[in-house]
Amino acid sequence: MATGSEHGLKRIVWQKLKDTIIADCRKADIWKILILDPFTTKLVSSCCKMSDLMTEGITIVEDLYKIREPVPEMKAIYFMSPTSKCVDAFIADFKLKPKYKAAYVYFTDYCSNDLFNNMKLYCGKYIRVVKEISMSFLPYEAQVFTCDNPGAFHSIYSPHSRDKRRTMETLADQIVTLCATLGEYPGVRYKKDSNMENSKALAELVDNKLALHYQMEDGGKKKEKTQAQLLIVERGFDPVSPILHELTYQAMAYDLVDIQKDSYKFKSKEGEMEALLNEEDVLWVKLRHMHIAEVIVQIPKLVKEISASKKQPDDKITITGLSQLMKKMPSFRKHMVQKTVHMHLAEDCMAQYWKSVEKLGKAEQDLAVGSDVEGVKVKDPMRTLLPVLLHPHSTHDKIRAVLLYIFSLSGTTEENLNKLIQHVKIGDEREFILNWKELGVTIISSPSLFSRKPSRRERSVDETYNMSRWIPVIKDVMEDAVENKLDTREWPHQSECPAAWNGSGAVSARQKHKASSQDERRGARLIVFIIGGVSYSETRCAYQVTQAVKSCEVIIGSSHLLTPTSLLEDIKALSQGPMETFTISET
Repeated sequence: MATGSEHGLKRIVWQKLKDTIIADCRKADIWKILILDPFTTKLVSSCCKMSDLMTEGITIVEDLYKIREPVPEMKAIYFMSPTSKCVDAFIADFKLKPKYKAAYVYFTDYCSNDLFNNMKLYCGKYIRVVKEISMSFLPYEAQVFTCDNPGAFHSIYSPHSRDKRRTMETLADQIVTLCATLGEYPGVRYKKDSNMENSKALAELVDNKLALHYQMEDGGKKKEKTQAQLLIVERGFDPVSPILHELTYQAMAYDLVDIQKDSYKFKSKEGEMEALLNEEDVLWVKLRHMHIAEVIVQIPKLVKEISASKKQPDDKITITGLSQLMKKMPSFRKHMVQKTVHMHLAEDCMAQYWKSVEKLGKAEQDLAVGSDVEGVKVKDPMRTLLPVLLHPHSTHDKIRAVLLYIFSLSGTTEENLNKLIQHVKIGDEREFILNWKELGVTIISSPSLFSRKPSRRERSVDETYNMSRWIPVIKDVMEDAVENKLDTREWPHQSECPAAWNGSGAVSARQKHKASSQDERRGARLIVFIIGGVSYSETRCAYQVTQAVKSCEVIIGSSHLLTPTSLLEDIKALSQGPMETFTISET
């Protein structure tokens, strides 16, 4: 059975769905209908295929909000969010004339008494099961999750927001369901910063909700903390990583190539083709965190392996040749498609690199790191920025360079900023730059104001490529956390972490709480949540640190995944107020 990923979050989510929803329903009739709302459709789709559901006795999957034909002889499983819209749609299925023989109802999270009582009033005699299974997050990859809420950025950071508190409450609830799904009761810490108070507020919410969740689950008994730590930090903590041009395959592709909802479209000899970039694609999993220079080398090697297996001469390894092989060898079709996809995607990435990034890369890296390739400190960042502004780069690329310049100085004067805005010709769109202040990032500073930059971990120059010297700050944090080196003054404890995070300089590999039989991983977990979106370069760090520190698994998540373009658009939109409604009276 293929379930998206043979390990990690996706497998854990699928196993929990089987252990709760499917196991309950197995006791009754063989075949059932599964009815999902938009969120649970994404959730189920992220961790299993229709064939997996068929194996478990689910014969039809339906949309809760669409008109459906009644099937009165079959029982229906409703897996939905605990909202009035979902509950109203459910009641409509049974209130007048029942569409199904019976209903098994599963909520992603806590259902209010009002909603529950409404269901009971109108549909009580048809309901066989009502359960809250604590799963209101999306497993995006083996070690990455999202809350599927890009709008949270505007709700939290816009000065015009009217629903910030509600959004924070919702995010906290979703983080709690992640912890519950993993079977973890973590100690909670947050990044302390006088300009960024949201991390402390969210840490308090999560900690209180975790205590309440486990109190309710264990019948009022106090649950001991597990060997896990949750770190909460804001997007403004590291504004550089999501703006910089990245040269690792996944981050580079999502920045430079038009990929929508993980779907990559390209033209081949056979016409328009479309491929999903997810963990079903084994080659994508192998390549996604490699530097593009390595990817270019690796794809031909992997293609040669396939060719050698069928004695295909090396000099015939072309996209056209691969298309012919696919027709002749159906058993190899899936693997060949993957090779074809990545040859095209890597070519698209490199085309964009030669078009613009090659000329931007060195300047961006020098501004971000604060020194050049030789390690010589950048004394005058304006001299580094000027060639970028004088070159005919796109406006967005120039905005990104200006932002890196400002970040490198921890703010600039208003006079200097106005000159930069005039030079880039974004007078009417200066919000791209000015609105970073809403994230607690200093944009305009006084000449006399001295801002101390946080120290970074020492790294070997041999570890990096010249155009990839910048390391996301969150990687330093992850490494310091698993080595027990986080400063408690900068990372206060909202609640104490268990003894697993011992004082010996490394996380203990011993695990005291009982893990599920499906999750044979041993050791502690570090969960990182970034308020305001997580970049692909930061998700990569979770895998790198886990690989380096065998005794700890790092999981990272946010309200949503972001790209440089989407982040800049979100930043600009912070100036927009909520839509006002009005009526036109007839005269």
